Amino acid sequence: MDLNDTPQQAEYREKVRTWLDAHKGEAPPRNGHSDDTAYIDSRRAWQRKLAEAGLAGVSWPTEYGGQGLGPIEQVIVNQEISRAQVPGILDVIGIGMLGPTIIAHGSEEQKSRYLAPMLHGDEVWCQLFSEPAAGSDLAAIQTRARQENGGFTLNGQKVWTTNAQFASFGLLLARTDADVPKHKGLTMFIVPMDAEGVTVRGLRQISGEAEFNEVFFDDVKVDDDGVVGGVGNGWGTALTTLMFERLTIGFGSENYGSSARLAETISKDAAAGRDSDIRQRFGEIVAELLAVRFNGYRVLTMLQRGQIPGTEAGLAKVTLVNAGIAATDLGADIVGPDALESDSEWSYLISFLPGLKSAGGTEAILRNTIGERVLGLPPEPRLDKGVPFSELRAKEKEALAS
Repeated sequence: MDLNDTPQQAEYREKVRTWLDAHKGEAPPRNGHSDDTAYIDSRRAWQRKLAEAGLAGVSWPTEYGGQGLGPIEQVIVNQEISRAQVPGILDVIGIGMLGPTIIAHGSEEQKSRYLAPMLHGDEVWCQLFSEPAAGSDLAAIQTRARQENGGFTLNGQKVWTTNAQFASFGLLLARTDADVPKHKGLTMFIVPMDAEGVTVRGLRQISGEAEFNEVFFDDVKVDDDGVVGGVGNGWGTALTTLMFERLTIGFGSENYGSSARLAETISKDAAAGRDSDIRQRFGEIVAELLAVRFNGYRVLTMLQRGQIPGTEAGLAKVTLVNAGIAATDLGADIVGPDALESDSEWSYLISFLPGLKSAGGTEAILRNTIGERVLGLPPEPRLDKGVPFSELRAKEKEALAS
């Protein structure tokens, strides 16, 4: 296995690096407050520069403003952005998850209207999936869309919605038919976040930031042309979003910046560097991150071959988050109480990372899914002795299809 860049990839990497080195003085800070309008505006402007340089939507088709390149080129861009210590795109959810969903399932009119402003940061998007009683079980959502007068009327509530406070549009999953099996009665909608009847309320986190929101829909009107993927086809459309969501979370960063900070902290603290327990814990964290990296190469190989990564892509998300939390715990143990001071480089990570255990599917749900579908472990209610797992899976698929 040769993990080095090919000559073409090396040339592309140099091109990306040269542009970033020439323009990083124009970049805003990597971290800022989501309530700070000036900071969000500066991130929009930076995303526009990245898009104009071909460094946003790298794998999007060229007809929609992308570069038409492969996943390896996208990883090269991510690596070089990290190396340059500049922020990436603001609208990770839109570019990484919702844009690809519209490309795959949207009408030509929807692609023409929404993709270019999304790519350039003019219109940020949010994902309106989770609900108070339907976080892990997405098919159990209760937000209703009633068809009437050439459109739909939405009523319900969504929660844990990132960026809703400054988003222009949201991609919303709603129930359009309550009389069919729960996976079949769903439809995906594009919803203007400034529509009458939409209310966004911030959820203040322990970090002090209201990054997540709860969103209420009270008789919100959506035209027929807001449907994505067809009425009743929302589950299949949502699966596309979820696949890209787990890839985005798993590939978005190798360590969320925590292991690099940790290495620097250890190097500055002679006592920590001599402590065998600290060295062992640090080694375990690095080993986990290396495992994610090399598993990522497998996923890249699948994508390069035109294959779609399966459930195992969720393993990167689980491992990354846990390694990041372990790194911040170790960092706090080394630094001491000062790590929790508001101006500490550790403080935000310590309060933010645990919440990612629920992002993109809870850790428990992902572990169960990987266990069943990758390792072949039967779920607890189905311990049918002597029945091959393949037969059990076939029965499950048949039940879902009906």
